Formats: sequence, C-alpha cells, structure tokens
Amino acid sequence: MPLSVLILGSGSALPTLNSNQSAQLVETESELYLIDCGEGTQIELRRRKVRIQRINHIFISHLHGDHFFGLVGLMSTLHLLGRTKDLHIHAPKGLEEIIRIQFRDAGSHLSYQTFFHEMNGSNQLIHEDKNVQVRSLPLKHRIPTFGFLFKEQQKDRKLDPEALKEYKVPNFARKAISKGEDYTNEEGKVIANEKLSFPLEAPVQYAYCSDTAYSEELLQLLPEVELLYHESTFLEKDRERASKTYHSTAKDAARIANLSGAKKLLLGHFSNRYKSRESFLKEARPIFPDSYIAEEGERYIVGA
Repeated sequence: MPLSVLILGSGSALPTLNSNQSAQLVETESELYLIDCGEGTQIELRRRKVRIQRINHIFISHLHGDHFFGLVGLMSTLHLLGRTKDLHIHAPKGLEEIIRIQFRDAGSHLSYQTFFHEMNGSNQLIHEDKNVQVRSLPLKHRIPTFGFLFKEQQKDRKLDPEALKEYKVPNFARKAISKGEDYTNEEGKVIANEKLSFPLEAPVQYAYCSDTAYSEELLQLLPEVELLYHESTFLEKDRERASKTYHSTAKDAARIANLSGAKKLLLGHFSNRYKSRESFLKEARPIFPDSYIAEEGERYIVGA
C-alpha cells in the first residue's frame, strides 16, 4: 500500500458546519499516524470509517487550540473502547501538563499508557519504525511550532517472475533477493540481483507545514517532496493580517513549493472569512501549477 494522506480538517481557528479544524491521517500498509487533532477529529475519523485503535502515534504541531482541542476526547474514546496498547504523543513542551491535568482533575484513569515525546529542535528525528522516518520542521509562528516530514523507508526490491522462472530460483531464496542479494544456484553460478529484480523505487516523502509565516529558512530542511501541505490561511488582499498573525497566503505557499522543488502542493488551514476556496487556487497556480485544495474527506496518494 502506498503512503497516503487523508484530510480530516483543513479549516483554521473556527470550526463551521462545512469545515473542520486541522487534522490529517497518514497511512502506510500497516500503520496509521494522526497529525494534529482539532475539535471534532474523532467524529470525522468515524465518518471516514477509520479504525482508531490502529493509531499509535499522534503528532501535534503546536499548542493553539484548533490543533489539539480534540485530543482529550479522542483519548477518552480510546479508553472507553478498551484500548490497552501504548499511545505515543509527539508535541512541543506543555501539552503533557495540559492533558494530564484534565484527566487528573476529572478523576479519570486511562486503560492504556500514554507517553509524551517533547519536541525541542528542528530537523529532529522524532519517530522511526519499519514504515517511516518522521522529522520535525521549523515553522515561524507566534509560539513554538513544528511541521513534520514523513519519509517512507526503503522498500524491498520487486522480483521479476519471468526471471525467477528462467533461472529456476527456489522459493527459499527469494526473500534474500528482495533484500538486494545475488543468487548462487546449485552449480555455483552467481546470478546478479539486477537480472532477478526490478530497480529500487525511491522512497517518497510528505511534508506537513502547519501554521507559519512565509519563511525561506524552511527550505534548508525541505527536500524535493512528492507532496507538500502548506498552510494558506489568507489571500493576498489580507496580507497585513497574515503578517500580524504569522500566517501565510496562498501565494506564500506556492512560492515555498516552487523553491523547494515539491511535486504537488496542498493548500489548507483556510480562514472562514472566505466563502469560496477557488480564490486560493487562482493565487497559487500562476506560481506553482500543481496546487490543489486540501479537500476534507479526500485521500491523497504521496507520489501519485
């Protein structure tokens, strides 16, 4: 299964009947990772038929409420459904105290252990497993804020069934070939791996850049990702407001995508002052043609 991103919420501070606060689900073949958890996230997860007990790692970009107000509710639901697996939460300093106070003063005890991993630097490897590496990205906002860079781990080589048949490769040898090893047959002849498998597919990368003012400092740590999500809270006509609140315009997001060499841009974190989101595309596409609206409920394949 390819790396994918499900948009659960792409609105900014105020939730509306038509837009949810920030939340996304990154999915691999065997794992689910939640990025941000605005108010109502667990409702959207249920609406999209996500098996929430598969979420073991949650990444919170910063401590403005529209990015974590849904967390206590989600954690409570996991408890009520009988969760026993550990839950890991990666966030800036302060979130652990906020969450533990709420459960402590409510006299609540969770059925599972929660581990908070404090983020305190940019380009920090904050999580790694067999599927992905996750690094923090420095963002420019009013309080400490981090983006997240998800990099797929290198996959095994795909075997060429016709070649395996031609060289009479037994089943027991195929796993080693998928790991890049050559094959030595019964006569002692070495068959090069390149003759038995297809070229390696380069790992894909997804970057999530939440609340931030325009900052070219980000480019130093932002590789040529296949998919970039960059906030675009405002349009150019409200640039003064964007500057005061340390947010970006659609034009800013497009410039970052263009300069970073990204393949595709998703715009999000829209202010609800705008009735139509098409205006964001009109500003972004002249600078970066492969710009799209992060549509809630849509799943985006990284690299497609």
